[in-house]
Amino acid sequence: MTGDGTVGKALDVLDQVASYGRPVRFATLLADSAYPKATLYRLLQTLTNQNMLEYDAEHQTYAPGMRLVRLAHRAWTQSSLAPIARAHLDRLSAEVQHTVHLAQLDNAQVLYVDKRNAAQPVEMFSDAGKVGPAYCTGVGKAMLAFLPTADREKALAQQSFHRFTEQTYTTTAALAAELDAIRDRGYAFDREEHEPGIICIAQPILTENARVLGALSVTGSTQKITLEELERLAPQLARTAAAIAADAQDWRFPDMKLQRTGT
Repeated sequence: MTGDGTVGKALDVLDQVASYGRPVRFATLLADSAYPKATLYRLLQTLTNQNMLEYDAEHQTYAPGMRLVRLAHRAWTQSSLAPIARAHLDRLSAEVQHTVHLAQLDNAQVLYVDKRNAAQPVEMFSDAGKVGPAYCTGVGKAMLAFLPTADREKALAQQSFHRFTEQTYTTTAALAAELDAIRDRGYAFDREEHEPGIICIAQPILTENARVLGALSVTGSTQKITLEELERLAPQLARTAAAIAADAQDWRFPDMKLQRTGT
């Protein structure tokens, strides 16, 4: 829940409706909401009146509205690496024949902004538009490792450290040591830390002055590839990340501000 008044509450409700991935009834929203019934109903009415949400009277459900879809499309075009990186992702995917991800940081979490599936795709969590944890994904760790010290410390303080697998880092100290190793090496691994059987190698996308724009990864199943085989792709990954960064050099991305803590 945010502390930004009515606007913050409305955005909380938009996030909640969108999080279900399907039209949702008021009773379901109320059961999961931090707001009283009257407040939630008032916010839903306002958002519906502004076409940010759509209400289906027949099924009595709420879903993201067309105005929100238009705003999301414009934001995707103006603030995402995806349009710039599209051709580079296509090329890398054709070369490596494994799943390729493109991600950016979103309030100390990972926002997947694009994806290319392998010829024989493996079922996994990540899809474009999904938000995932930073501390246990290759792209997340690659970005965290190259943040300025103060931003990195702030981001580490915001990690939840839920244990997804036996390989998941569960303390700040352990993750910080891993990030130091990633910074020295230049790229990150996901060693089945988020999903069993899913591994990856990830490379940060950095500007000339080392600002983190995003990260790129090649992902596979342990049944089809090993970490050693993925590591051999590091030069291709680095070249692709550099090419994306070069194309993005004159693009004005919003700063990836971290949420304030203690509010």
